[in-house]
Amino acid sequence: MAPSRRARRIATVLGAAALLSASAGPVSAHSASLRSASESLSVPQWLFLLTGGAVVGASFLLVTFATDRSFVASIHEWRRPLPGWGLEAGRAVGSLLGVVALAGVIVLGFVGPETAVRNPAVLVVWVGWWAGFAMSAYLVANAWPAVDPLRAIASKLPAAGVDYPDRLGAWPSVVGLLALVFVEVVTPLADDPRLLASTVGVYAVITLAGAVVVGPPRWFADVDPVARVFRYYGRVAPIGWGESGFELRLPGMALTRRGKVDGPDEVAFVVALVWVTTFDGLVTTPAWGAAAGPVVDAGVPPLGIYAAALVLGYVVFLGAYRTAARVARRTAPTYLSVGTLARRFAPPLLAIAAGYHLAHFLGYFLTLSPALVASLGHPIAGAAAPVGIVLPGWFGGLELAFVLVGHVLAIWVAHAVAFDLFPDRLQAIRSQYPFIAVMIAYTALSLWIVAEPTLSPPYL
Repeated sequence: MAPSRRARRIATVLGAAALLSASAGPVSAHSASLRSASESLSVPQWLFLLTGGAVVGASFLLVTFATDRSFVASIHEWRRPLPGWGLEAGRAVGSLLGVVALAGVIVLGFVGPETAVRNPAVLVVWVGWWAGFAMSAYLVANAWPAVDPLRAIASKLPAAGVDYPDRLGAWPSVVGLLALVFVEVVTPLADDPRLLASTVGVYAVITLAGAVVVGPPRWFADVDPVARVFRYYGRVAPIGWGESGFELRLPGMALTRRGKVDGPDEVAFVVALVWVTTFDGLVTTPAWGAAAGPVVDAGVPPLGIYAAALVLGYVVFLGAYRTAARVARRTAPTYLSVGTLARRFAPPLLAIAAGYHLAHFLGYFLTLSPALVASLGHPIAGAAAPVGIVLPGWFGGLELAFVLVGHVLAIWVAHAVAFDLFPDRLQAIRSQYPFIAVMIAYTALSLWIVAEPTLSPPYL
């Protein structure tokens, strides 16, 4: 759910308001978007894309030299226990704050300012929660279970105890994630506080009803897409819950543990997490407008085009990954099934998803944080002159670096997974070839989106 449209619309209004204030400077309309940051780059597009792909490919060549199993294991098994005192109190405080924030978003969405950049409901959801808090899930630790207001409320409600069909697994969360991104892309959720509050309210009702029917533990473990996103992001974080309790580890190293992705449904969710960020950027490129234009002119409803592109693109992403798993079975002859290879090599993709998210949202968060603080000080009337931060031109290069760092981390994790799976060193290295090819393809596509001018999604 990249913020290109939200950042452009909100930051443009913010910049206009700032120009009218003696204490505020203009805010770049491109401060929050990975794609728009590319407009400050002067290198040719072909060189830009080639460099990104070369970085990922070269990093693979470098990790192939790390064939000492004890060395690889020493990195991934490095752990330091952390004290667990205060966790229960923290959960109680976090739940209370989460419930207050949920109520505030719904109420202030209706009674607060109609201008999005002045309404705390809009800024809390997009800047505070989906940008700032979500980044903390993979940069520090996943605190969402302790803060999730719907989980806290559901725990106090009576459960009907209906058995959740095991065959459904994580598939409802896959559908839910795609549906949430579709709604975010085709509706003005970031521009209309009333619509945002209504959407949050509907989501809360559906979540609480589902948790009552099947029980909160099962609902938030299998069905709720938001809970699963944060749980998966938390596996990239340096702090988390390990086998022996609360622990400190190197970033991304928890992804090498077995059982982190269990079944084709969870593989599908990991790929969906990578795809939805790509999709939200893709629909802001001129190429998308050029491709969709003739279809719209032929009479196809725009919403149908966006829905078809979301689903078909996801099928292509998932199909490419599944194909990589089948090819890996031949490049590294093994008795392991395609499903086993797909499950074991899926967790590295979470590092890619985290890198995408950080690149998309760090600038967005830094730019609009002053507006968030100002709106909280005047929740009903709204801040008279919201202020934003103008990021330097080089920040776009930093955002691109986050994308590449996520890919490099994914390659290293895949390298460790391969050496855990296969006893032969050459077999372990050759098993990575098709998965690295898929990662390079993901990188090339994302960097192409970065290099393209950013436009509003057309025909909506």
